[in-house]
Amino acid sequence: MQESWERSRGIVVPASVAAADAAAGGLRVAFLVYRGNPQCGGQGVYTRHLTRELVALGHSVTVFSGQPWPLLDEGVGFVPVPGLDLYRDPDPFRLPHPRELRDLAAVAELGVMLTGGFGEPFAFSLRARRALRARRGAFDLVHDNQCLGTGMLGILADGWPLLTTLHHPITVDRQLALSHAPGPWQRYTTRRWFGFLGMQMRVARQLPRIVTVSHSSRADIAAQMGVEAHRMTVVPVGVDHDVFRPRADVVPVPGRIMVTSSSDVPMKGLVPLLEAVARLRASRDVELVVVGRPRKGGRVDRALDRLGLRAVVRCISGITDEELARCYAEAEIAVVPSLYEGFSLPAVEAMACGVPVVTTTGGALPEVVGRDGETAVLVPPDDPGALAAAIGALLDDPAARARLGAAGRERVLRRFTWRVTAEGTAECYRALLEERGPGARGRVGGGDPARGASPTLDASPLTGAAAC
Repeated sequence: MQESWERSRGIVVPASVAAADAAAGGLRVAFLVYRGNPQCGGQGVYTRHLTRELVALGHSVTVFSGQPWPLLDEGVGFVPVPGLDLYRDPDPFRLPHPRELRDLAAVAELGVMLTGGFGEPFAFSLRARRALRARRGAFDLVHDNQCLGTGMLGILADGWPLLTTLHHPITVDRQLALSHAPGPWQRYTTRRWFGFLGMQMRVARQLPRIVTVSHSSRADIAAQMGVEAHRMTVVPVGVDHDVFRPRADVVPVPGRIMVTSSSDVPMKGLVPLLEAVARLRASRDVELVVVGRPRKGGRVDRALDRLGLRAVVRCISGITDEELARCYAEAEIAVVPSLYEGFSLPAVEAMACGVPVVTTTGGALPEVVGRDGETAVLVPPDDPGALAAAIGALLDDPAARARLGAAGRERVLRRFTWRVTAEGTAECYRALLEERGPGARGRVGGGDPARGASPTLDASPLTGAAAC
């Protein structure tokens, strides 16, 4: 404990960075994300690339973020909103020094953790509201990246136009975690950890406009979280297709399979994939590269020992996008074994690299990757036998790998670029401001408020994917 306290004394909060000015007709956006680092998951990736492309479109964007701090591009502003960072490496679930408990948000964040819950979204929302209070004239609107804390309702009450991105319903994460809990105590602790979900559902139902990333997510959010579908607009996520591209100078390693997973949870399907690799290993030479860091002693770590796969599975983390793209190029096949996804950045990154993808039919994955056998290979979720058969067949068929890889990249270039995501998001901004009346900033080109979605966005690039 003393070591953790000393570490806290030495941590320096980064300085704020001024955002580039908006071009003529551009909007000034306060972008909120409670965990901003791309290596912590899709929210950080979304924050980095969307804000960069919004700036390229002429908007001024300032990111308000808690720890771990975001990685941002030139022109994007930054305001640190420091929290307790209770899950930091190397001392997760730490006890902060009493002097760190400076306000109600800090006390609440610690109290929730001590009772087995996850208090970051609630605490960040209070801090974000406080940080915005003195800046009412500096921004035209606020964009919340799936915090959905109670403080967001306070931000609305303060008069801010507020748009929220809800990537997928966390109800699915909770259901899958509970279904894999081995006993009553684990089910209890899982329910307690997901206690923040009740707050997020209450907040989401009261928000004027929500952006989500797929039609599958919109349907599930409506059904499971009670959010009216007409208030949600689908704007697909993108990929940096200049970084994630085929690499003529890289030769794929025979038998190499790759998977990217930001968290060690049942929903990501890593254990079924490991079981599939164990089956494949019985008849051929294979190796699996896992981009991510499985939790020591967790389900994936235990499965590696149970299946005897330590010699053929390599886990890497902390790599740049360039290094990740080269990892894809070195693989013969990329696998997305998730039991459910609201979208899937790893799928579109692999496809953009021209790597053939084997994935499941969980959630929005068919909507993202397209038809089975044309742009990817799809199998049922949580089915190691089906995964092994699909991977094995592709390893034996170089022509099929080349065909699927080329078709996958073409699909990404047509539908899933960050420029398209930024353009769609900016339309949502303008529709939100249009609904607020003649005095609102940026009264240009909104949609029909009664329908709750811009006509342009209803014809989003992902619409065609839903029919695939």
